[in-house]
Amino acid sequence: MDERGPSSPCLNICSLDELGVCRGCFRTLAEIAEWTRMNPAEQWATVGRAQRRRLADASGSADEKEHGDR
Repeated sequence: MDERGPSSPCLNICSLDELGVCRGCFRTLAEIAEWTRMNPAEQWATVGRAQRRRLADASGSADEKEHGDR
């Protein structure tokens, strides 16, 4: 893992779904708001959670998206 943080995963598709997850980057509103205050490890963890949400969404697993690590 890089000691530097990742680039922001924002895709400028800023719209929250009914679970409070961005339809563009798959971060929660809290994760979006805290992004610039997170250390690199927290940012990488957020990217990982968002990726899991994206995959759950693609597979249609609403339960995983709702109850996954947020």
